[in-house]
Amino acid sequence: MIIYVNCAKCVGIDAVPVTVEIDITTGIGLHLVGLADVAVKESLLRTITALQSLDYHIPGKKIVINLAPADMHKKGSGYDLPIALGVIAASEQAVFPNLDKYLVMGELGLDGSVRDVPGALPIVEMASKMGLKGVILPLKSALEAVEIDNVNLYGVTKMDDVVRILEEVFDSSDLLARNSDLYRKESRNERRNHKQHVEVDFAEIMGQDGAKRGMEIAAAGGHNMIMIGPPGSGKSSMAKAMAGILPPMGREEAVVTSKIYSVAGKGGGSYGLMRERPFRAPHYSASLTALLGGGSGENICPGEVSLANNGVLFLDEFAQMPRSVIEAMRGPLEDREITISRLKSKVTYPSSFILVAATNPCPCGYYGEGDRCICTVGQRAGYLSRLSGPIMDRIDVQVWMHPVAAGKLVERKMAEPSSEIAERVLKARIVQKHRFVNEPIFVNAEMNPRQIEKYCRLTEDCKTLLSRLIDTMGLSARAVSRIVKVARTIADLAEENDILPPHLAEAASFRFLDKRNPLGID
Repeated sequence: MIIYVNCAKCVGIDAVPVTVEIDITTGIGLHLVGLADVAVKESLLRTITALQSLDYHIPGKKIVINLAPADMHKKGSGYDLPIALGVIAASEQAVFPNLDKYLVMGELGLDGSVRDVPGALPIVEMASKMGLKGVILPLKSALEAVEIDNVNLYGVTKMDDVVRILEEVFDSSDLLARNSDLYRKESRNERRNHKQHVEVDFAEIMGQDGAKRGMEIAAAGGHNMIMIGPPGSGKSSMAKAMAGILPPMGREEAVVTSKIYSVAGKGGGSYGLMRERPFRAPHYSASLTALLGGGSGENICPGEVSLANNGVLFLDEFAQMPRSVIEAMRGPLEDREITISRLKSKVTYPSSFILVAATNPCPCGYYGEGDRCICTVGQRAGYLSRLSGPIMDRIDVQVWMHPVAAGKLVERKMAEPSSEIAERVLKARIVQKHRFVNEPIFVNAEMNPRQIEKYCRLTEDCKTLLSRLIDTMGLSARAVSRIVKVARTIADLAEENDILPPHLAEAASFRFLDKRNPLGID
């Protein structure tokens, strides 16, 4: 008799069905087929040892294990538990009447314990859509997907728990993830610590009012931002403070971002969907693969641009990054997704993030601060030229920061706190939520040309001003569309229904790098 056990494999941020087929017939040998990687092949020894430690016997016959579909590569240790259950059922050591109505994944320890696996959230989501009766996962993995409805989600810690669920002889409701002690503990901790931890508050940053205004606009509309200034002017502190003014993610955003972290194996630290927006700050020496994602064959993992989805990607020392890495950001910044292609596979991950970049204006860092700069004209010109026109074209808010005056530093007068800025940002985000209720986007920065035409209509005065700005600044078509989107955000912050000339003028003031020879270098 052939036994079938439902499993899954993650491709991108979605799961696809995999079936473990076990057949025990006359003969000798243990055979695993179905394009399994090394981790899956090693599962045979782990599984046999775990079964023997639990007093199950291994039939002295030919055991054939097939992972279907056979033309799709399978990776990881999550197939241990399904294989073990199939061997038990096929050898008639236990009866599982509705095994085909459950999806099972988990790694087995040699003592029969069940260990976590990545990708729990998309796996449970797929099982819910398939109409399966239940999903059995390791407890911590199950807690990632505890907010998915329409399916019984069990969280287990040992093999005996799985057998009890599938035999359906005794009540197993205590093994539901929502009924676990760990879930109740995490729920209490979440309620107790419901406020997001903010590393830096804007009240602690002296001066820099122009940069703070740019940061507020960027946060309200999801716009990309770059800060240029000397060392110690507060660029890194400003970027870290941005996390404190972003509103929590809505359910749609939370599902997508949580699936990315689940697939990457980074979602096991808490229960349920992520609500805080991610803040990623890779070192400027990060490789192209680390930033964009990659891997071999079908095992393609998300990179920093995807892990920052619906959040912030902070790139300090932007001009110091390898040129190839900077230029590779063009696609994600424009398309808000990243497609990673290999010879036999192609995976697309969402990458709709707010880029916050920071850089010095020259190698010594002090150009524009009196006579402190010791760089030659050629060094100055060559430094920022590492940031190409196409990259700067995709950055909506450009801010030049100068050191804070000595008087403000000594006075130590507290500035406007992040909580007040966050209230204005939240109001603007709510306006955009209502505006895009019938659109597959969330913020102004995500608008395409059709949506700009629909939601950013300009008066004759605005058109006249925009035409003059194009001639004066030499703006590209992309820069013009981004100025209009920033102006739409400024109008939202001002609680205006229409874009007015002052909104356009302020939006254009944040694109000083589009001006011809913006640094005044001869």
